[in-house]
Amino acid sequence: MATVQQLHRAPGPARSLGNNGSIIPPAEPDADRASRPSAMNGTSDTSGLQKGDTRTVVIIYGPGQESIVSVFADVLGKPYRMADSFQGITSLEQDLVLGMSLESAKIDVSTRNRDAVVAINAHSVNLGMPPDRYISTQCDYEYLYPGTSFSRRDLARFISFTLGQINHHDSLMSKPRTYFISTTFPDVRAALPNLDILTVGSDAVELRVDLLKEPLKDGGCAAIPSLSYVGEQVMLLRQRTELPIIFTTRCTRENGRFPMDNPDLYYEYLFRSIQWGVEYIDVELWLPEHIRRKLYEKRGSSRIMSAFHDFSGTFKWPSTQAESIFLESRKYADIVKMISIINDPNENFELEYFRSKIRAEYPGSPPLSAVNMGETGQFSRTLNKVFTPITHPLLPIIAAPGQLSAAEINAALSTLGQLPKKNIYGISSPFSRIATPYAPFYEKCFNELGLPHQFAVVERQSKDSSFIEALCNQKSFGGAYLSPPVSLTSLMNNSSFFASLNSGSGLSITEAARTIGMIDTIIVQSGPSTPPPSAPPATPSSSSRNGDTFGNNANGLPLNSSLIFDNANWRGIVSTLTRDLAPSAYADRAALVLATNADDAASTMYALKALRIGKVYTVGFKTPPDLARGFEVQPFNNLEGLQRARMVHDKANPFVIISALGPEKSNIVGMLVRAFGGSRGSSTQIRKVFLNLADGPRKGDPSLIAEQSGFATYGVADTTAFTTVQTFRLLVGQNVPYSFVRLASGQGMF
Repeated sequence: MATVQQLHRAPGPARSLGNNGSIIPPAEPDADRASRPSAMNGTSDTSGLQKGDTRTVVIIYGPGQESIVSVFADVLGKPYRMADSFQGITSLEQDLVLGMSLESAKIDVSTRNRDAVVAINAHSVNLGMPPDRYISTQCDYEYLYPGTSFSRRDLARFISFTLGQINHHDSLMSKPRTYFISTTFPDVRAALPNLDILTVGSDAVELRVDLLKEPLKDGGCAAIPSLSYVGEQVMLLRQRTELPIIFTTRCTRENGRFPMDNPDLYYEYLFRSIQWGVEYIDVELWLPEHIRRKLYEKRGSSRIMSAFHDFSGTFKWPSTQAESIFLESRKYADIVKMISIINDPNENFELEYFRSKIRAEYPGSPPLSAVNMGETGQFSRTLNKVFTPITHPLLPIIAAPGQLSAAEINAALSTLGQLPKKNIYGISSPFSRIATPYAPFYEKCFNELGLPHQFAVVERQSKDSSFIEALCNQKSFGGAYLSPPVSLTSLMNNSSFFASLNSGSGLSITEAARTIGMIDTIIVQSGPSTPPPSAPPATPSSSSRNGDTFGNNANGLPLNSSLIFDNANWRGIVSTLTRDLAPSAYADRAALVLATNADDAASTMYALKALRIGKVYTVGFKTPPDLARGFEVQPFNNLEGLQRARMVHDKANPFVIISALGPEKSNIVGMLVRAFGGSRGSSTQIRKVFLNLADGPRKGDPSLIAEQSGFATYGVADTTAFTTVQTFRLLVGQNVPYSFVRLASGQGMF
């Protein structure tokens, strides 16, 4: 029987089901994952979406900047009105976004009801920097934006993060490995043209504030970059990358340039970064405890990285000093970072002993990121699994001695046998309307990241599961994506091979894949190096009868490996729909979904459920009970039902329309889009959304009709790129930014 893996916010190990359907208690987590959520490869079925902060949002705007209020409202999917005072504003107005002028806000912003109101200072840098210092200090958050080339995507990311609707941290900490790259440029503008390439393999981007050089009028540079200059740098960086940012003010004693004579200066910069919505804040351990505690208490949605660096060469990992530093660090941290320079290669093994000891003795502590510096310590960088600092050949300098690139780390892991060469497949179908997407992209990424894997596109020859079984039952099988997806029923029907996995309990199926019923990703998960004593002998497979794509196939899938069936497409749809809108914009609203059958609509329906859509109108298919659970589903069976839906003027009026119909039915899609384009639900201020999943030549363009009818429009290229990001992470555990996927496909974003 197949295992159903629940992948929610902080999931446990896959739960095995007994033959009678009872749940077998999960085994104890292995030591390597004991301190981290065990969502597989950093994904969760909720896609990290949360309800978040429900207080009333008040946007404070500068002279002549009233229009920014409507943009905030549009991103949040709410109507807005102007207010002239904080007095009387309550949480009962949370369905509105309120706008307030800078001068009006000064009157009573300090006495506002902070339990009911979240105040955001929206400042255009065209008005000059810095923003009003009093308002900056009093507000909960501050959003800096340019007067021209405004990025709605950047605003959506800012507001979604600061209001707690998205959560990067849990997802990242559940990945097998995470990396971050440091921008060591004196001005991030120099990094922007190559940022898509620089960040391949990175899970976050560090802004080394202490390395920034603010030019002065006399031709020199400021000893310390001003908050105005740093704020603009954060703004520029965030507009060009979707990756989380790490804000670092490294001191002079720890290989940085920030002076140590004024700890309050650190608090001023670090707290302002929290207000700017920066995801990770690097707080050095030497800072006074009251500063570290205050930053931790006021961190909001940001996460604190407690940082300790030792350049003396005398620090020893087995010492009581090392343990006491960890214990002090964890008091006010979401991640503990400890870095030391060493002289003896054996000290790398002392670090690994220290790491295992911390996991064993303090299992509830924050994740530990620990490496040794210098050439001698490079081995430790291959063993660290939490936010390993990496460099890139295009960077002007390395941020710390001994840093390696992602490709160099992967090459070292491969040499050490920790990253064995695998065969990864793209499985297509002769009946597919489109070719398997992004096949050359995988090879390009493998080369860029120094991965030893081999990639091949194969065409599924039969409708039963035998062909896919043959691919999976290889010793070197490393996973596959399926385009188009294959139904779970057809894969599992009469499959003795899949039933034999996991000591006879069957393969694992994520909750999303089970509910959707369509599989587009097969993941290999390795277990202990030796099978348990109770493991049955290898089950004969039909693979030997189907030939061998890559050579000798005498050995099947190792007994210590298991397979996981997943669906990544729904995450691509969620990412597309929330690219320019906050997730809360969809909550309790209505959607219209068009498809010729339930299989084509399944990923869309699951994505809408994750976005907390309240009601779904359907055209062309019958919704299975599992997909219908959680919201109201109303099929359009006739024109009368369509007319009634058009007349609704509240949240029951479709806010988002998603078409999974083929291009040959573009005229029907265009007609329905036009029918719902005239009415905008409860407010004419709210812009609707249209997503067209059709690909190929068509008669008429429904996306063009949608744009003319006032919709924000997205296409299959957006969804495919986001799905590719998710699939690549699932298959190889490494991150490739969406912007790089678009760049590699010839559809650059900037």
